[in-house]
Amino acid sequence: MTPPAGPVGPDRPQPVTLPLPTFGPPVESAAGTGGCGDGCGCGDAHDAYELDPLECGLDPDLAALILDAGLDPVQVEDIAHMAIEEDLDQGVDVTTLATVPEEAFSTGDFTAREAGTVAGLRVAEAVLSVVCTDEFEVERHVEDGDRVAAGQKLLTVRTRTRDLLTAERSALNLLCRLSGIATATRAWADALEGTRTQVRDTRKTTPGLRALEKYAVRCGGGTNHRMSLSDAALVKDNHVVAAGGVAAAFNRVREEFPDVPIEVEVDTLHQVREVIEAGADLILLDNFTPAETAEAVAVVGGRALLESSGRLTVGNARAYADTGVNFLAVGALTHSSPILDIGLDLRAEA
Repeated sequence: MTPPAGPVGPDRPQPVTLPLPTFGPPVESAAGTGGCGDGCGCGDAHDAYELDPLECGLDPDLAALILDAGLDPVQVEDIAHMAIEEDLDQGVDVTTLATVPEEAFSTGDFTAREAGTVAGLRVAEAVLSVVCTDEFEVERHVEDGDRVAAGQKLLTVRTRTRDLLTAERSALNLLCRLSGIATATRAWADALEGTRTQVRDTRKTTPGLRALEKYAVRCGGGTNHRMSLSDAALVKDNHVVAAGGVAAAFNRVREEFPDVPIEVEVDTLHQVREVIEAGADLILLDNFTPAETAEAVAVVGGRALLESSGRLTVGNARAYADTGVNFLAVGALTHSSPILDIGLDLRAEA
């Protein structure tokens, strides 16, 4: 198909050639090895699903901590490499190389500029680990999930000054982003404290960062919805239209994937009755008011879990929780949370 005619010249963006990021085990190519980086222990493995998650280029103790947090150390290392490679853009840190002597060492404190809930400290360490040419020392003052005050030290690092400054922005970008999500989630969790209702996320995540962002939700006291399209079914309005009805859509998923949990989105009480009779495991109440939600809870009578979506704010979260609904689905946790302001401060050397 011939592309439509359009403006040419300086008013039209010009195409550029950019290297594509590579994830998973190293793959030989004309450009060299991608993925985990030169220090990775993945060896000649070609199947990412067969890799030992502790066999990566990170320090084994750090990799174990990342794994204990429910994250894949190989994936975290990949993200750290991608962040640094994006920042260096196949070059060098010209400012740092020009201003900092090669032999200089410094101690730096990652410090909260505002109060919040922290997440991503081990991810920041992973960024440092792929940059630092020498071993670096860390002092961990808090842990992911901790509430922190403005001015509180989170992590202290001592290493080569050049490496610390080169890693600074990439480490902070991830740490601030994840801590912002954890902080926003904590506000919802606090609003729901004392009820049986939990706040949980959606798949409205930053491409490539879903595992980290959903981890941050857990750090903030929330819970995770499905991680991908394959681990659970969610029948939404477009599926209903395509299948010819909400019950028909549910039944087709149940027939095709009998062992997969199925959630069905509804927007009327009539549909609630329809899908509960069909045997839905979880019902998503889309844009129901608190009064309508209470009525849906009564109709279901404990035969399925219920989740509210739409119209939700921290201010009305308690009103929805008081209806007895099980979950509040809040996409804004991952798509709209502001960062938590965290900075890196070098200490003056004596």
